[in-house]
Amino acid sequence: QVQLVESGGGLVQAGGSLRLSCAASGRTFSRYPMGWFRQAPGKEREFVAVVTWSGGSTYYADSVKGRFTISRDNAKNTLYLQMNSLKPEDTAVYYCAAATSILSGYSTYVGEYDYWGQGTQVTVSS
Repeated sequence: QVQLVESGGGLVQAGGSLRLSCAASGRTFSRYPMGWFRQAPGKEREFVAVVTWSGGSTYYADSVKGRFTISRDNAKNTLYLQMNSLKPEDTAVYYCAAATSILSGYSTYVGEYDYWGQGTQVTVSS
């Protein structure tokens, strides 16, 4: 099993920065991609960013490209999301997720991720 716990969310003014962390625990032999998703009130959960197990490949949603950076430290079993130049529209609950069933590459689809954290709130004020 895989347990994921996000941290680092909070309240920040527009233009500010936050770094989210996702600590993974549990035993697994899978080399799976991990991603960040977010969900604002009244909206569906949407893809933000994903990184492969090796960290060599990343993919971002157009809305965050150039502002957010995803990375992972496999030695620490930790996933990160560095968020810069935050905008009010970035306000959402941010979730980290693992796609343990993906054998190669990565996915941007919510349905392809089978383990999720509890989420951490990010609020960006105007």
